Amino acid sequence: MVVLVDTVSVNQVRPRHPEKVNRPDALSPPKPDWIRVRAPNTRGYADTRKIVKENGLVTVCEEAGCPNIGECWDKKHATFMIMGDTCTRACAFCNVKTGMPGALEAAEPEHVAEATFKLGLTHVVVTSVDRDDLADGGAEHFARTIRAIRERCPTTTIEILTPDFLRKEGALEVVVAAKPDVFNHNLETVPARYLSVRPGARYFHSIRLLQRVKEIDPTIFTKSGIMVGLGEERHEVLQVMDDLRSAEVDFLTIGQYLQPTRKHHAVMRYVTPDEFAGYEKVAYTKGFLMVSASPLTRSSHHAGEDFAKLQAARTARAR
Repeated sequence: MVVLVDTVSVNQVRPRHPEKVNRPDALSPPKPDWIRVRAPNTRGYADTRKIVKENGLVTVCEEAGCPNIGECWDKKHATFMIMGDTCTRACAFCNVKTGMPGALEAAEPEHVAEATFKLGLTHVVVTSVDRDDLADGGAEHFARTIRAIRERCPTTTIEILTPDFLRKEGALEVVVAAKPDVFNHNLETVPARYLSVRPGARYFHSIRLLQRVKEIDPTIFTKSGIMVGLGEERHEVLQVMDDLRSAEVDFLTIGQYLQPTRKHHAVMRYVTPDEFAGYEKVAYTKGFLMVSASPLTRSSHHAGEDFAKLQAARTARAR
């Protein structure tokens, strides 16, 4: 047996995206004025950051470089990212670290519940990295987190943003059985862009995942979102809307893709606010209960307010 010892890189910091290091830089056009946001520096932001760090939690707000972090954290709204900070996928748009994750933290569900209590959240959003290394993709950990929040904060409504659980038989059923109030799974882009943007996923599997949630428990709100500016055509976005409605998805979000680094997929163009308004208008005509479409729209942005609107829209439609 031959053992190779690397004496060169042993003390080097592992790159955040090792699969992207050797890619040529992808240049994006300058950001227009409507994309720019202020740097976070408020007291509310600092308080939220302290609670997150004290409980040893990871947030997608930080890991994905969300442009709305200043606004949301100032209001003590945070999206918790469970199962670590390292993803087994290597999507071309995402700023979350990629690689082999560590073991699950058994006490994490209770830590999320405690942070939810300390922040006084009436509506909490929980997402995760992809965990293709786990037999159930992390489904039971999601379910445990939902149950822990319910026990610590019984009046808080819970929204989850899940991976696709690709090739994880029975995983979806475990999560749905825990009865989140909102089940979100993002398509991210149009099907023609999957090979270059989201190569580890399958578009129609994701559509079917959302459809199955409604089949198992029709009372759960379903939600999905896409980014634009990745080279998609308008007619492709409209087809995504039709596909989601065929799966009875209630809530659609559409936001502008922003390039995290030059090693990530380039922004092909910045979609104007008027075009976003047009998408929102069309989506409502197709039957969505809720639509959020704007340059800075993100999956969990204004999630609490949007949940209240979802409930009202469902009640109004039932009359």
